[in-house]
Amino acid sequence: MRHGVRLSAWLLAGVVLLGAAEVRGAGFAIKEQSTAALGNAFAGATAAAEDPSYSFFNPAALARQPGIRTAAAVSWIVPRAELETAAAGTVLGTPITGRTHRGDVAEDVLLPALYASWQVDPALTLGLAVNAPFGLATRYPRDWVGRYHALDSELRTVTVTPMLALRPDSRLAVGLGLQIQYAEARLTNAVDFGTIGAVLGIPGAVPGAQDGRVELEGDSLGVGVVAGILMEPWAGTRVGLGYRSRVQHNLRGDVDFTLDGAGIGATLSAATGRFVDTRGEARLTLPDQISFGLYHELTPELALMAEAQLTRWSVFDELRVRFDNPAEADSVTDERWQDSWFFALGASWRPVDGLVLRTGIAHDQTPIRTRFRTPRIPGDDRWWLTVGLSWQPAAGFTLDVGYTHIWVESSRVRLTTAGAGNTFRGNLTARYDNAIDILAVGGRVTF
Repeated sequence: MRHGVRLSAWLLAGVVLLGAAEVRGAGFAIKEQSTAALGNAFAGATAAAEDPSYSFFNPAALARQPGIRTAAAVSWIVPRAELETAAAGTVLGTPITGRTHRGDVAEDVLLPALYASWQVDPALTLGLAVNAPFGLATRYPRDWVGRYHALDSELRTVTVTPMLALRPDSRLAVGLGLQIQYAEARLTNAVDFGTIGAVLGIPGAVPGAQDGRVELEGDSLGVGVVAGILMEPWAGTRVGLGYRSRVQHNLRGDVDFTLDGAGIGATLSAATGRFVDTRGEARLTLPDQISFGLYHELTPELALMAEAQLTRWSVFDELRVRFDNPAEADSVTDERWQDSWFFALGASWRPVDGLVLRTGIAHDQTPIRTRFRTPRIPGDDRWWLTVGLSWQPAAGFTLDVGYTHIWVESSRVRLTTAGAGNTFRGNLTARYDNAIDILAVGGRVTF
């Protein structure tokens, strides 16, 4: 660890447009991009093509949107990541004092998403989407025992995606788009100047008792693509394939140090040239996603759907931070995440004209290996149960409502000083009780 400076937070915390979002999918992918699709637990999201919001999962869905259409979704996300217990110690074996439990380290937030489509002619439709496909936010009190590993973590992302869909015949559509993605990150954690000073023999240094603080902020603009195919082999049955490419970011910004009041940090800085404000950068690759969807109408009133999505989280093998200050060596964090799958089944029922009732279940695998889990991202495998409805009170307008409860397995953090970057962060064990509730409201207008 380079003085507690690790940029795992470049991978964390999300805000899109006017709101922030804690992680919704396993890892830190945010799935809440369509209220109607949420009602089915995103089953069939790549194939259903019910409104412009489905273009997030498959841009070919635009081909089934006649005229001019708009869609908006706002999700009220209530995560719970309760720190039940924690214990920590320095590399010298000194116990780290402080809070060992915390009610909730995640914040309730609003997440909006916007869409528009225009069918130029039966063979060509244009579309535009504004989303935040990745993000999370966690906050800890400054006196908790894991403060050298994490305090505040935020990543704000906004993605603007212009798209087009081509429909060469009534049974086939293809879609393409360009992701223009802005990312902004902020990370803070405490710095254990007492332990660093004690290891180096500085008089008066007391491990765990002379804390400083470091804050990192940076931003980046990245570009990627989206693509998809939508086929209707026979009336009422659709098969979809969607792809969102990885987006490469080179996050660059400020690194600000606050030294301890006892003067240990100042002594270290004067002797080594370290612990001074500087600039830094970190490369962050947001993973590509491949989705497969099926939508089938058993009857005009009842439809069944299924979805499978692969997220290539294995791109997070290592996170390396480089500093402009030559006295600061690179900070390297082992991530070693694994590719993960999302599976969902859903159903929609139309009891009367203008009303659709929805439900769905899903399983979301975590890409995080236990030995590399950090308090910044304490997630684990999760199960989804969703309900929703779509109601058309007037011609040209549809109201969507959806509710989701997500059971998240209890997660554990087991970090040691032998891990990359953890020498002066210390050993940390922690246990979390996790769950998420989501209430989404959306509207669609056809002109």
